[in-house]
Amino acid sequence: MSTAVPTTSAPAKRKGGFTAAASNYIDERTSISTVVKELGRKAFPDHWSFLLGEIALFSFVVVLITGTFLTFFFQASMAEVHYEGSYVPLKGIEMSVAMASTLDISFDLRGGLFVRQMHHWAALLFVAAIGLHMLRIFFTGAFRKPRELNWVIGFVLFVLAMGEGFTGYSLPDDLLSGNGLRIIDGMIKGMPVIGTWTSFLLFGGEFPGTAIVGRLYTLHILLLPAIIVALIAVHLLFVVVHKHTQYAAPGKTPLNAVGPPVMPVYAAKAGGFFFIVFGVLALISSLFTINPIWNYGPYDPSPVSAGTQPDWYIGFADGALRLIPPGWEFVWLERTWSFNILVPLVGLLVFLGLVFIYPFIEAWVTGDKREHHIADRPRNAPTRTAIGAAGVTFYAGLWAAASSDLIATHFKLTMEGVIHSLQAVVILGPFLAYFITKRVCIALQKKDREVVLHGYESGRIVKLPGGEFIEVHQPLDEYDRWRLVSYESYAPLMIRPDAQGKISVWQKMRAGVSRWFFEDRIAPVTRGELEASHSDHH
Repeated sequence: MSTAVPTTSAPAKRKGGFTAAASNYIDERTSISTVVKELGRKAFPDHWSFLLGEIALFSFVVVLITGTFLTFFFQASMAEVHYEGSYVPLKGIEMSVAMASTLDISFDLRGGLFVRQMHHWAALLFVAAIGLHMLRIFFTGAFRKPRELNWVIGFVLFVLAMGEGFTGYSLPDDLLSGNGLRIIDGMIKGMPVIGTWTSFLLFGGEFPGTAIVGRLYTLHILLLPAIIVALIAVHLLFVVVHKHTQYAAPGKTPLNAVGPPVMPVYAAKAGGFFFIVFGVLALISSLFTINPIWNYGPYDPSPVSAGTQPDWYIGFADGALRLIPPGWEFVWLERTWSFNILVPLVGLLVFLGLVFIYPFIEAWVTGDKREHHIADRPRNAPTRTAIGAAGVTFYAGLWAAASSDLIATHFKLTMEGVIHSLQAVVILGPFLAYFITKRVCIALQKKDREVVLHGYESGRIVKLPGGEFIEVHQPLDEYDRWRLVSYESYAPLMIRPDAQGKISVWQKMRAGVSRWFFEDRIAPVTRGELEASHSDHH
């Protein structure tokens, strides 16, 4: 009787065949399965406001896809040619190669106008989504430790997105983009000592020069996108490391977030949401014309008229220039000092700088070094919310000023009246917005406190034995009560003398700012007050 002896000369066939072998080969050298497993466990909050960051990311993907298509056909050259394309009204008109190639994309390339408009709409949505995403983060306090650096990265992304949009907007060399570049050239030349040299360096000579479109093209398709992609990657990495913030709920922590895990639920939702964003952008691009350069024609400084504005996200800078009164310039040391340009430049840089460092300012004022993973309700941080409302009002006033000529012509108003009204909005509006917003937040906190202690109005009227009619108040359930009482109330910092018995000017300033932040506040309901209220109800 013979027995079969298994041979070991040939390797055993792996289960799953070539695919399994290939995936195992890659995993052994990259440990990608571990990464996927860890990412798949991350929970993503399902509140709608968290989708703003996704919209920004998906619109940027659309920008990259459509921009890649356009780079094959756009020619970034300032050389002069006579247009001989399909658009009859401009036939024979002298223009730059950049303008002619943009017209060719719009009228002679199949699908070119659709892709070009989709590229433009996606760029506008990208900037808008980042701005709204940052407002959500600001008003909910999601920038606090340990996410201060992510706020900085997000702000830099917002500035780079505006720069990316402006460089792309300036490439066609049409009348509108040429006027925008002329404004930039004037602002640069308004800087004393270095202005003229900087302008010559940027434009390759006297405006409009011969090199500006090529240099902007390099920035637009190479340098700025590379930086943005790198910062988005770092931003998402920090999101994974720090976890998402979330709104207060009983028994929930950053490791037990309110929302589904990334794999497979959230990944499927995100994939579907990307196609929704893509589809909406495609629908808008097919129905609504944007930046019709054939109506403007090639750049020529003579036909400038009302209605010449940059894209909306640069409007605040243009509006700042329009609101400065005339005559703010003088000659000193054989130089012209144009304060009508320097004041807007410095003012905008200060405004953007304050937004950039705000998380560190609030941390310095509160002295709070703890980690924060629960998002605030805006009403529970009245001073921060009021500061945000003041900043939005200031930005909105400058933004509206960029359309001062359109406001005057459409509503048949005097240009001086529009400018003076907007000057009042920009100067006085932030103070009024701050005061009103803070009062409203404190009033809402008082209402929340009353509801927690006495319940909400049920609409049921009861007649007491003595003939009195009262409305029965319904007590809150556990979740609603938690939501209304789970916030921190900071008190103004107490200043103490140092080892030498002195109080420094820096400490006094910090105490003064802290008092301004937290002097008007409503403390959350304590456990003792809840128990006393419960006893009174019974």
